Amino acid sequence: MPVYSIPGSYKVVGASPDGDSVRFYPDDRTIFERAGLKARLNAHGGAQLRLDAIDALETHYTPPRSKHTWRQPQALARGAGDELLAYLGFTGVQRAEDGTVTAAQPDSTRGYILTRFADVYGRPVSFAYAGDRPPDTAAAPQQDADGDADEAGSGRAVAVGGLPTVHLGVPELKRSANYHLLSMGLVYPTFYSKLYVDLREALAKETDSARRAHKGIWEQDVTNHGFDLKSRDQLETELVILPKLFRRLAEFLSLDETGSASLTGFRAFLAQHDDQLFTVPAGQSTGLDTLVRVRGSHLRLAVAPEHIVFIEK
Repeated sequence: MPVYSIPGSYKVVGASPDGDSVRFYPDDRTIFERAGLKARLNAHGGAQLRLDAIDALETHYTPPRSKHTWRQPQALARGAGDELLAYLGFTGVQRAEDGTVTAAQPDSTRGYILTRFADVYGRPVSFAYAGDRPPDTAAAPQQDADGDADEAGSGRAVAVGGLPTVHLGVPELKRSANYHLLSMGLVYPTFYSKLYVDLREALAKETDSARRAHKGIWEQDVTNHGFDLKSRDQLETELVILPKLFRRLAEFLSLDETGSASLTGFRAFLAQHDDQLFTVPAGQSTGLDTLVRVRGSHLRLAVAPEHIVFIEK
Protein backbone atom coordinates (compact mmCIF):
# COMPACT_ATOMS: atom_id res chain seq x y z
CA MET A 1 0.00 0.00 0.00
CA PRO A 2 1.72 3.22 -1.15
CA VAL A 3 2.17 6.34 0.97
CA TYR A 4 0.95 9.47 -0.78
CA SER A 5 2.39 12.93 -0.14
CA ILE A 6 -0.44 15.43 -0.53
CA PRO A 7 0.16 19.21 -0.33
CA GLY A 8 -2.53 21.62 0.73
CA SER A 9 -3.62 23.83 3.59
CA TYR A 10 -5.22 23.66 7.01
CA LYS A 11 -8.29 25.76 7.85
CA VAL A 12 -9.83 25.81 11.31
CA VAL A 13 -12.34 28.68 11.61
CA GLY A 14 -15.84 27.23 11.82
CA ALA A 15 -14.48 23.76 12.63
CA SER A 16 -13.82 21.99 15.95
CA PRO A 17 -10.28 20.59 15.69
CA ASP A 18 -8.96 18.64 18.65
CA GLY A 19 -5.66 16.97 19.45
CA ASP A 20 -5.90 14.23 16.85
CA SER A 21 -8.12 15.63 14.10
CA VAL A 22 -8.03 18.72 11.90
CA ARG A 23 -9.52 19.88 8.58
CA PHE A 24 -7.19 19.68 5.54
CA TYR A 25 -7.78 21.08 2.05
CA PRO A 26 -5.64 19.46 -0.66
CA ASP A 27 -4.45 21.71 -3.48
CA ASP A 28 -6.09 19.26 -5.89
CA ARG A 29 -9.50 18.23 -4.54
CA THR A 30 -9.54 15.18 -6.87
CA ILE A 31 -6.35 13.71 -5.47
CA PHE A 32 -7.98 11.45 -2.87
CA GLU A 33 -10.23 9.88 -5.47
CA ARG A 34 -7.34 9.43 -7.92
CA ALA A 35 -5.30 7.81 -5.15
CA GLY A 36 -8.14 5.40 -4.40
CA LEU A 37 -8.75 6.86 -0.93
CA LYS A 38 -12.43 6.99 0.00
CA ALA A 39 -12.20 10.36 1.75
CA ARG A 40 -15.31 12.37 2.55
CA LEU A 41 -14.96 16.00 1.48
CA ASN A 42 -17.06 18.98 2.44
CA ALA A 43 -18.51 21.37 -0.14
CA HIS A 44 -15.24 23.30 -0.23
CA GLY A 45 -13.04 20.23 -0.76
CA GLY A 46 -11.84 19.81 2.83
CA ALA A 47 -11.31 16.46 4.53
CA GLN A 48 -11.35 15.80 8.26
CA LEU A 49 -8.08 14.03 9.05
CA ARG A 50 -7.54 11.31 11.61
CA LEU A 51 -3.98 11.66 12.85
CA ASP A 52 -2.36 8.25 12.74
CA ALA A 53 -1.03 6.43 15.84
CA ILE A 54 -2.25 8.94 18.45
CA ASP A 55 -5.43 9.57 20.44
CA ALA A 56 -6.15 12.77 22.38
CA LEU A 57 -8.44 13.06 25.37
CA GLU A 58 -11.99 13.63 24.21
CA THR A 59 -13.22 17.22 24.07
CA HIS A 60 -16.65 15.93 23.06
CA TYR A 61 -17.88 12.40 22.40
CA THR A 62 -21.47 11.33 21.84
CA PRO A 63 -21.95 7.55 21.98
CA PRO A 64 -24.20 5.93 19.35
CA ARG A 65 -27.90 6.23 20.19
CA SER A 66 -27.13 8.60 23.08
CA LYS A 67 -28.03 12.27 23.50
CA HIS A 68 -25.40 13.00 26.14
CA THR A 69 -22.01 14.35 25.07
CA TRP A 70 -19.17 13.01 27.21
CA ARG A 71 -15.86 14.76 27.86
CA GLN A 72 -12.54 13.90 29.43
CA PRO A 73 -10.62 16.35 31.68
CA GLN A 74 -10.67 19.47 29.56
CA ALA A 75 -7.39 21.13 30.48
CA LEU A 76 -5.43 18.27 28.92
CA ALA A 77 -7.94 17.66 26.12
CA ARG A 78 -7.94 21.30 25.02
CA GLY A 79 -4.18 21.54 25.57
CA ALA A 80 -3.56 18.89 22.91
CA GLY A 81 -5.78 20.71 20.42
CA ASP A 82 -4.15 24.06 21.12
CA GLU A 83 -0.67 22.60 20.65
CA LEU A 84 -1.64 20.94 17.36
CA LEU A 85 -2.90 24.25 15.94
CA ALA A 86 0.21 26.07 17.15
CA TYR A 87 2.41 23.42 15.53
CA LEU A 88 0.56 23.90 12.25
CA GLY A 89 1.17 27.66 12.39
CA PHE A 90 -2.00 29.16 13.87
CA THR A 91 -1.97 31.88 16.53
CA GLY A 92 -4.64 33.88 18.34
CA VAL A 93 -7.06 30.96 18.25
CA GLN A 94 -10.42 31.70 19.85
CA ARG A 95 -13.11 29.12 20.48
CA ALA A 96 -16.79 29.14 21.33
CA GLU A 97 -18.00 27.21 24.37
CA ASP A 98 -18.65 24.11 22.23
CA GLY A 99 -15.06 24.10 20.92
CA THR A 100 -15.77 25.64 17.53
CA VAL A 101 -12.95 27.93 16.39
CA THR A 102 -14.31 31.45 15.88
CA ALA A 103 -11.05 33.22 15.02
CA ALA A 104 -7.44 32.34 14.16
CA GLN A 105 -4.43 33.92 12.49
CA PRO A 106 -3.83 33.36 9.64
CA ASP A 107 -7.03 32.10 8.00
CA SER A 108 -5.14 29.09 6.65
CA THR A 109 -1.64 27.62 6.84
CA ARG A 110 0.33 25.61 4.33
CA GLY A 111 1.05 21.99 5.02
CA TYR A 112 1.10 18.47 3.67
CA ILE A 113 0.03 15.04 4.79
CA LEU A 114 1.41 11.56 4.28
CA THR A 115 -1.40 9.05 4.02
CA ARG A 116 -2.17 5.54 2.77
CA PHE A 117 -5.90 5.08 3.34
CA ALA A 118 -9.10 6.53 4.78
CA ASP A 119 -10.96 4.99 7.69
CA VAL A 120 -14.57 3.79 7.71
CA TYR A 121 -15.73 7.36 8.46
CA GLY A 122 -14.00 8.76 5.38
CA ARG A 123 -11.14 10.40 7.30
CA PRO A 124 -7.70 10.12 5.68
CA VAL A 125 -5.48 8.45 8.29
CA SER A 126 -2.47 10.74 8.14
CA PHE A 127 0.77 12.07 9.46
CA ALA A 128 0.40 15.85 9.36
CA TYR A 129 3.11 18.42 8.66
CA ALA A 130 3.43 22.19 8.61
CA GLY A 131 4.79 24.01 5.57
CA ASP A 132 5.95 22.43 2.33
CA ARG A 133 7.75 19.12 2.14
CA PRO A 134 11.53 19.78 2.21
CA PRO A 135 13.20 19.49 -1.23
CA ASP A 136 15.60 16.79 -0.01
CA THR A 137 12.65 14.53 0.82
CA ALA A 138 10.15 15.65 -1.81
CA ALA A 139 8.79 12.98 -4.07
CA ALA A 140 10.00 12.87 -7.66
CA PRO A 141 7.59 10.73 -9.69
CA GLN A 142 9.26 7.72 -11.25
CA GLN A 143 8.26 4.18 -12.05
CA ASP A 144 10.03 1.04 -10.94
CA ALA A 145 10.66 -1.89 -13.28
CA ASP A 146 7.27 -3.53 -12.88
CA GLY A 147 5.28 -0.32 -12.47
CA ASP A 148 4.55 -0.87 -8.77
CA ALA A 149 5.23 1.32 -5.78
CA ASP A 150 8.33 0.53 -3.75
CA GLU A 151 6.99 0.56 -0.18
CA ALA A 152 9.50 -1.86 1.28
CA GLY A 153 11.83 0.82 2.50
CA SER A 154 14.30 1.66 -0.26
CA GLY A 155 13.47 5.34 0.13
CA ARG A 156 12.85 5.82 -3.60
CA ALA A 157 9.86 7.87 -4.66
CA VAL A 158 7.79 6.18 -7.33
CA ALA A 159 4.54 6.89 -9.14
CA VAL A 160 1.30 4.98 -8.64
CA GLY A 161 -1.45 5.91 -11.05
CA GLY A 162 0.51 9.03 -11.95
CA LEU A 163 0.64 10.23 -8.33
CA PRO A 164 3.92 10.57 -6.41
CA THR A 165 4.42 8.25 -3.47
CA VAL A 166 7.11 8.26 -0.81
CA HIS A 167 8.81 6.07 1.74
CA LEU A 168 7.85 7.21 5.24
CA GLY A 169 10.76 6.45 7.54
CA VAL A 170 11.52 7.31 11.14
CA PRO A 171 13.36 10.61 10.39
CA GLU A 172 10.32 12.01 8.58
CA LEU A 173 7.98 10.57 11.20
CA LYS A 174 9.78 12.68 13.81
CA ARG A 175 8.93 15.88 11.92
CA SER A 176 5.20 15.18 12.06
CA ALA A 177 2.65 16.83 14.33
CA ASN A 178 1.71 13.32 15.47
CA TYR A 179 5.17 12.62 16.85
CA HIS A 180 5.45 16.11 18.34
CA LEU A 181 2.26 15.75 20.36
CA LEU A 182 3.30 12.30 21.58
CA SER A 183 6.74 13.56 22.62
CA MET A 184 5.09 16.29 24.72
CA GLY A 185 2.89 13.77 26.50
CA LEU A 186 -0.28 15.42 25.21
CA VAL A 187 -1.74 12.34 23.49
CA TYR A 188 -1.84 8.59 24.00
CA PRO A 189 -0.30 6.13 21.56
CA THR A 190 -3.06 4.17 19.83
CA PHE A 191 -1.66 1.87 17.18
CA TYR A 192 -3.50 0.07 14.40
CA SER A 193 -2.40 -2.85 12.29
CA LYS A 194 -1.62 -0.88 9.12
CA LEU A 195 1.07 1.18 10.85
CA TYR A 196 4.59 0.19 9.79
CA VAL A 197 6.54 -1.69 12.47
CA ASP A 198 9.57 0.66 12.51
CA LEU A 199 7.29 3.67 12.98
CA ARG A 200 5.36 1.95 15.75
CA GLU A 201 8.56 1.07 17.58
CA ALA A 202 9.84 4.65 17.36
CA LEU A 203 6.52 5.99 18.68
CA ALA A 204 6.49 3.43 21.50
CA LYS A 205 10.00 4.47 22.52
CA GLU A 206 8.99 8.13 22.60
CA THR A 207 5.91 7.24 24.65
CA ASP A 208 8.11 5.58 27.24
CA SER A 209 10.34 8.67 27.40
CA ALA A 210 7.36 11.00 27.89
CA ARG A 211 5.93 8.73 30.59
CA ARG A 212 9.22 8.56 32.49
CA ALA A 213 9.43 12.36 32.40
CA HIS A 214 5.82 12.65 33.70
CA LYS A 215 4.89 14.91 30.80
CA GLY A 216 1.32 16.00 30.18
CA ILE A 217 -1.16 13.15 30.56
CA TRP A 218 1.43 10.87 32.14
CA GLU A 219 1.48 12.85 35.38
CA GLN A 220 -2.17 11.89 35.98
CA ASP A 221 -2.71 8.74 33.89
CA VAL A 222 -4.39 5.82 35.73
CA THR A 223 -5.04 3.53 32.75
CA ASN A 224 -2.75 0.72 33.90
CA HIS A 225 -2.55 1.53 37.62
CA GLY A 226 -6.33 1.39 37.78
CA PHE A 227 -9.05 3.41 39.46
CA ASP A 228 -12.28 3.06 41.40
CA LEU A 229 -15.16 4.41 39.35
CA LYS A 230 -17.45 6.27 41.73
CA SER A 231 -19.51 8.43 39.41
CA ARG A 232 -19.97 9.49 35.81
CA ASP A 233 -18.85 12.99 36.72
CA GLN A 234 -15.56 11.57 38.01
CA LEU A 235 -15.02 9.84 34.66
CA GLU A 236 -15.50 13.12 32.81
CA THR A 237 -13.68 15.57 35.08
CA GLU A 238 -11.02 13.68 37.04
CA LEU A 239 -9.86 10.41 35.50
CA VAL A 240 -7.15 10.53 32.84
CA ILE A 241 -7.32 7.27 30.90
CA LEU A 242 -6.78 5.92 27.41
CA PRO A 243 -9.48 7.53 25.20
CA LYS A 244 -10.33 4.18 23.61
CA LEU A 245 -11.19 2.83 27.06
CA PHE A 246 -13.05 6.04 27.95
CA ARG A 247 -15.23 5.80 24.83
CA ARG A 248 -16.17 2.20 25.57
CA LEU A 249 -17.04 3.16 29.16
CA ALA A 250 -19.15 6.08 27.93
CA GLU A 251 -20.98 3.80 25.50
CA PHE A 252 -21.59 1.19 28.21
CA LEU A 253 -22.78 3.64 30.86
CA SER A 254 -25.05 5.38 28.33
CA LEU A 255 -27.07 2.17 28.12
CA ASP A 256 -28.12 2.65 31.76
CA GLU A 257 -30.55 5.56 32.00
CA THR A 258 -30.52 5.56 35.82
CA GLY A 259 -27.20 7.44 35.97
CA SER A 260 -25.40 4.54 37.60
CA ALA A 261 -21.62 4.08 37.33
CA SER A 262 -21.74 0.33 37.92
CA LEU A 263 -19.21 -1.76 35.98
CA THR A 264 -21.28 -4.93 36.21
CA GLY A 265 -21.40 -6.41 32.73
CA PHE A 266 -18.71 -4.13 31.27
CA ARG A 267 -16.38 -6.93 30.16
CA ALA A 268 -19.30 -8.74 28.52
CA PHE A 269 -20.14 -5.49 26.72
CA LEU A 270 -16.54 -5.24 25.47
CA ALA A 271 -16.65 -8.83 24.25
CA GLN A 272 -19.78 -8.03 22.24
CA HIS A 273 -18.17 -4.89 20.82
CA ASP A 274 -15.31 -7.10 19.59
CA ASP A 275 -12.32 -4.74 19.41
CA GLN A 276 -9.79 -7.15 17.94
CA LEU A 277 -6.08 -6.60 18.60
CA PHE A 278 -2.73 -8.21 19.16
CA THR A 279 -0.16 -7.44 21.80
CA VAL A 280 3.52 -6.74 21.20
CA PRO A 281 6.05 -8.18 21.55
CA ALA A 282 4.10 -11.26 22.73
CA GLY A 283 1.99 -11.37 19.57
CA GLN A 284 -1.13 -12.52 21.40
CA SER A 285 -4.22 -12.18 19.21
CA THR A 286 -7.24 -11.37 21.35
CA GLY A 287 -9.96 -8.82 22.14
CA LEU A 288 -9.95 -5.72 24.32
CA ASP A 289 -12.19 -7.44 26.89
CA THR A 290 -9.39 -9.88 27.80
CA LEU A 291 -7.03 -7.02 28.68
CA VAL A 292 -9.47 -5.21 30.97
CA ARG A 293 -9.56 -6.17 34.64
CA VAL A 294 -12.70 -5.41 36.65
CA ARG A 295 -13.18 -6.11 40.33
CA GLY A 296 -16.21 -4.43 41.81
CA SER A 297 -15.82 -0.72 41.02
CA HIS A 298 -12.09 -1.04 40.27
CA LEU A 299 -10.97 -1.11 36.65
CA ARG A 300 -7.57 -1.23 34.98
CA LEU A 301 -6.01 -2.07 31.63
CA ALA A 302 -3.50 -4.90 32.06
CA VAL A 303 -1.25 -3.94 29.09
CA ALA A 304 0.43 -0.60 28.39
CA PRO A 305 -1.20 1.25 25.45
CA GLU A 306 1.97 1.15 23.33
CA HIS A 307 1.97 -2.65 23.55
CA ILE A 308 -1.48 -2.93 21.94
CA VAL A 309 -2.12 -2.96 18.19
CA PHE A 310 -5.77 -2.77 17.17
CA ILE A 311 -6.97 -4.42 13.98
CA GLU A 312 -8.16 -1.71 11.59
CA LYS A 313 -11.81 -2.17 10.62
